[in-house]
Parts: sequence; structure tokens; C-alpha cells
Amino acid sequence: MRKLGIIGGMSWVSTGIYYERINRIIQKRAAPMASAPLLIESVDFCQLYALREEQDWNRASEVLSESAKRLEGAGAEALLIGANSMHKVYDDVAEAVDIPILHIADQVALSIKQAGHKRAALIGTRNVMTESFYRKRLIAHGIELMPPDMANVEALHGIIYDELMLGKATRDAERKLKTIITNKAQDGADAIVLACTELNLVVDVHANVLPVFDSTRTHCEAAADWILGQKQAD
Repeated sequence: MRKLGIIGGMSWVSTGIYYERINRIIQKRAAPMASAPLLIESVDFCQLYALREEQDWNRASEVLSESAKRLEGAGAEALLIGANSMHKVYDDVAEAVDIPILHIADQVALSIKQAGHKRAALIGTRNVMTESFYRKRLIAHGIELMPPDMANVEALHGIIYDELMLGKATRDAERKLKTIITNKAQDGADAIVLACTELNLVVDVHANVLPVFDSTRTHCEAAADWILGQKQAD
């Protein structure tokens, strides 16, 4: 098995999910006693929280790029960034190292295409839902994206930052997410993308009116494929 590096801590909650899920997949595919060869650097999310100005994102780029270099130096043969929103600085981080970085949106797009869906709605943090860095990756794979509903954007952003990133999963948040997904189905979406690594805490991917593609689950599957040297279908 090949050694994978994870830039985590964004949040610590989702980093724990990554660790457990990748290992469960490896255990299932490789051997009952197998563990994934992982290097994890958990960065301090206080340095990366609520970024808005260009200089803030420049600082985030530096933090993640330095983390990537350390992981590469420690022996990682590939990397993943364990947060959807931080893929805004993906290109900068990728340029800082000589090993591949598995882009979360590319993996989500491949999963949607393989399932035969074409029109999806993004659910995530404000910058993921409204900016181009994430949306253009999905569109490049031929996925049509519904425009964001700004009322939903602010509500979701609050749930993610004020609750889920602190490890809080409430019934109220579950109800709000189910309502949002139901409304997206009525608006014409044929798939939902959970483009936040903590949203799986309040969304049951198997119990909704639409197929739900959990970015964390998909990213972990891609990570396990890479660790085991298994080629993904296009």
C-alpha cells in the first residue's frame, strides 16, 4: 500500500471522519487487520476560520502549502486536503509539492457521472456555494449546477460553522437540511452534493428524496483507491 498524507484540522471533526472511513474501506478491501498508511497534519483552524479578504486567503495558502511540504518530506506519496472550502487554494498548494493532490470536487464529479446524473445542487459553506473555484470543477466534468439560493447559503453557513465544526449535530439542523434537499428536488435537481465535510453528521445519504453525494465519503473512497493502487473509472 502507498502512503497518503492528509492536511486536516479543518475541522478536527471531519478529520476524524476521514481517518475512520479510509481505514474501514482499507480493512474491507485489503485484510481484516489492515490499516491505512497515513500521515496526518492537523493545522490550527483558528488561523483559517472565516476568511474573507485576499490577504486572508494568501495566508491560508501559505499555511496549507507549508503543511503539504512537511507531509511530502515525511514520506507521503500523495495528499488530500480534508476540507471543501480550502480547495480554493488547491492550485497554490499543488504547485508547492511534487506529489499529486486528490481534488475533492473532481472525485465528486466522477461519482455523479458514473451514477448517470446531470443536474446537481451544491450544499456547503458560503464560498463553496457561491464562488467559482469549486463549481467550475464540477461544470468541467459536464455537471450542470443549480444557482445558489442565498437564503439557504446563509442558513447553511451558520449551521456548519456554529454547530457542525464544533461537533454539534442537532435535530433542528437535520430538519432544515431535509427541507432544503426537498425544495431542491422540487426545483429540478436530480442530485445533491454535500460539499462540506461535516454535513454527513446531519444528512442521511440513504434517506432523502434525491441521491446524495457526500464529498467526504467520495474523497475517502478515492483515497483508498489510491492507497491500494486501484485506478478509478473516468
